[in-house]
Amino acid sequence: MISAASRWIDDRLGASRFARTTLNKIFPDHWSYLLGEFALYCFVILLLTGVFLTFFFEASTEKVVYEGGYAPLQGVTMTAAYRSTLELSFDVRAGLVMRQIHHWAALLFLASIVAHLCRIFFTGAFRRPRELNWMVGVTLLLLAVANGFTGYSLPDDLLSGTGLRIFYSIFLAVPVIGTWLTFLIFGGEFPAHDIISRLYIIHVLLVPAAIVGLLVAHMGIMWRQKHTHFPGPGRTERNVSGIRLWPTYATKTLGVFALVTAVLAALGGLVQINPVWLYGPFEPADVTTAAQPDWYVGWMEGALRLFPPWDFTVFGYTVSEVLIPGVVVPGITFALLYAWPFLERRFTGEREEHHLLDRPRDRPVRTAIGVGVVTFYGVLLLAGGDDIIAEKLGLGIIPVVWTFRVLLFVLPVLMAAFAWKLCRDLAADDPAPEVEDDEVTLVEEPAPA
Repeated sequence: MISAASRWIDDRLGASRFARTTLNKIFPDHWSYLLGEFALYCFVILLLTGVFLTFFFEASTEKVVYEGGYAPLQGVTMTAAYRSTLELSFDVRAGLVMRQIHHWAALLFLASIVAHLCRIFFTGAFRRPRELNWMVGVTLLLLAVANGFTGYSLPDDLLSGTGLRIFYSIFLAVPVIGTWLTFLIFGGEFPAHDIISRLYIIHVLLVPAAIVGLLVAHMGIMWRQKHTHFPGPGRTERNVSGIRLWPTYATKTLGVFALVTAVLAALGGLVQINPVWLYGPFEPADVTTAAQPDWYVGWMEGALRLFPPWDFTVFGYTVSEVLIPGVVVPGITFALLYAWPFLERRFTGEREEHHLLDRPRDRPVRTAIGVGVVTFYGVLLLAGGDDIIAEKLGLGIIPVVWTFRVLLFVLPVLMAAFAWKLCRDLAADDPAPEVEDDEVTLVEEPAPA
């Protein structure tokens, strides 16, 4: 009866053919492809730990008196959001480790996305026909940054409140629509009472749903277009070399998931992060010393610190000094990311499909640009901690700021020139392998026409 039922279902749905095709799917066997899997599995851990945290977090700015297990803050008036965060940390069983795993997973999630994006950029995996998937990936990065910041702001401690005040100023600096945009998001003048509840809905519902949808689209497009692969014997523009999904790749990827889970659990249990009880509840008149945001918005903090306090008037409208570092620089950053596949095609004239990856050394101009851009944002990231650097080195803050301003324009050029020269020398010593159509590969699958 079971066999007959299975045949009946398969006859109508074609499940066996789909299963065979799926299990025989080819995945390239190279470590760099695991960067995308790291991001995916960090997101899974984020969802699991996030569900746990939602049972105990109270997204409210109602004023309450803390009477929990952390003695130094007992009797202090604070918001319900901050109190529930303290209770999660000290009174809920496994609450602190879940908080810390969640935070570490968010940091590594974004780090994996950035590393994955760099791998795609430097190897040319964004070229036709994968421009759409590149843009989906850039959107995922933007959503991940937004979700990280909203989650970082929810505890309503003094550090996260300082960050919210900065972003309030950035939104307010947007020309023409800044005031309306600020009131739409915050619900009033800072500190607005509605902001925590609004950030909560954005963080646990809207952005995660968008990320899930784009992840499905990202992997679906990749599944349809097939994987790219690096040059090598038997590897052409018309095949995909690697290992089959079942059983080799499935076993490998499950091992990666176990490894990611173990590392995040170890970090959450052994390495303290975001000890909100040390910062105290947010008060608009106060600010933390050495306030540093999470790394994925640290470059924006650096831009704000390095840009001179210049404001100017255009058509009778005063433009804030926050506009260029807080709005223009991030806007240009993501605009160039979205446009890069089309810009490169415009300047190189390459319009054919590519399923074979470039070695970075064989594309010295692209590699030099990438190295220069990464250096530029690396300097901004370090500049976001200029006060800590000045304190640790025993220097004044002004010399440190001017040092970073000079490095911001000089170091990227030097690193780009070094990368270009290194690529040229490496390519001369080790030319790109010539691929012949009659070469044989162990496992191959036709790429789409």
